[in-house]
Amino acid sequence: MVRVQHSGVAAVVTGALFLFAGASAARADSTITIATVNNGDMVVMQKLSSEFEKQHPDIHLRWVVLEENVLRQRVTTDIATKAGQFDILTIGNYEVPIWAKQGWLAAMDNLPASYDVDDLLKPVRAGLTYDGKLYGLPFYGESAMTYYRTDLFQKAGIKMPEAPTYDQIRGFADKITDKANKIYGMCLRGKPGWGENMAYVTSLVNAEGGQWFNMQWKPMIDSPPWHKAISFYDDILKADGPPGATSNGFNENLALFSSGHCGMWIDATVAGGMLYDKKQSTVADKVGFAPMPTGAFPGAPTWLWSWNLAIPASSKQQDAARTFVTWATSKEYIQLVAKTNGWVSVPPGTRVSTYENADYQKAAPFAGFVRKAIEVANPNGQTQRPRPYQGAQFVAIPEFQGIGTQVGQTIAGTLTGQTTVDQALKAAQSATERTMHQAGYPKN
Repeated sequence: MVRVQHSGVAAVVTGALFLFAGASAARADSTITIATVNNGDMVVMQKLSSEFEKQHPDIHLRWVVLEENVLRQRVTTDIATKAGQFDILTIGNYEVPIWAKQGWLAAMDNLPASYDVDDLLKPVRAGLTYDGKLYGLPFYGESAMTYYRTDLFQKAGIKMPEAPTYDQIRGFADKITDKANKIYGMCLRGKPGWGENMAYVTSLVNAEGGQWFNMQWKPMIDSPPWHKAISFYDDILKADGPPGATSNGFNENLALFSSGHCGMWIDATVAGGMLYDKKQSTVADKVGFAPMPTGAFPGAPTWLWSWNLAIPASSKQQDAARTFVTWATSKEYIQLVAKTNGWVSVPPGTRVSTYENADYQKAAPFAGFVRKAIEVANPNGQTQRPRPYQGAQFVAIPEFQGIGTQVGQTIAGTLTGQTTVDQALKAAQSATERTMHQAGYPKN
């Protein structure tokens, strides 16, 4: 197995395509190319894939592991142009139904009975279903939660409520910030991108009673709820956040918290397994958790995301790809991770059987909390005022990928001092109005 570093992209290239003389086409070796994100659980999948290759010596794996924003750009370009560069894509519950509708993905039907589709958590499974068929299989699922340092709270004489508000969180951040010792009261995603800073920002806006569009598809960005949300975001990161916040996405904040530099962090529930793992986290015995904070509109859609493995319709290796995808998202794979790295490290948010497992419950004190958070994320629920779209921390329309990233870049400008909150929201409103008009909204 040879690891190749090229232009910042990690790839593992194993095997080559051998066609033995006299062998039938059905028995020919296959090489499948997998595009995935450089998140911790996927890195584990890559390492453990040698077990798959032992079981399937005729299937060889070529890995392309990318940073989140780059992955999205590469796989979107590849599938839209039908280039066929990849046989397996790591994509979210945003892309799956949209791309399935376009005919870009192969249906995940005829799965073996042992896969146990009914074991998949219903909210996660629903997000991967189009026209009654699954078009991706979940590798891990998540909602979001508030992580905090119990030792810092104790030292400051404060206690995290069972259901914190954003006003309370703002006060806590000031009390536990200790910049002289590089402890920052609040870490949040600042890296621009529709799935980076805007995943958190959209949830924050929902909580403050805002929304992206009204029922006529008019953008609602330059509005009081957005002003309140972005003013909080800008203010808390400037006062209590780490330096260079616009460089920090999920992975960067995970590293900051794990190494003791974050007092609080509001982000994906998937981080729990890593923060509580003593092999990965220096503060594993000092982590507390609470729900996402509430704002002016309690009960707003919060966050429901899954990273999934899907097969593009353009793949010429669909059978081999399906064999790998079912393996990597199976009960057996979860057992393999548990055996290798411990139960606290298994991919969360996908299977009922994981949450009912006594070993997982014992190893992961956050397990029941996370399952409930996923079940109440309410991605199809209403914002304070009626909305014409679905999605909790994204808008489930094709145009959102471009809109969210552009608005994310504009909002990141407030953190660096390039623009004020008022200026940023006016610019974002104008740019989004222009994009929606060019896209033909409102559509009949």
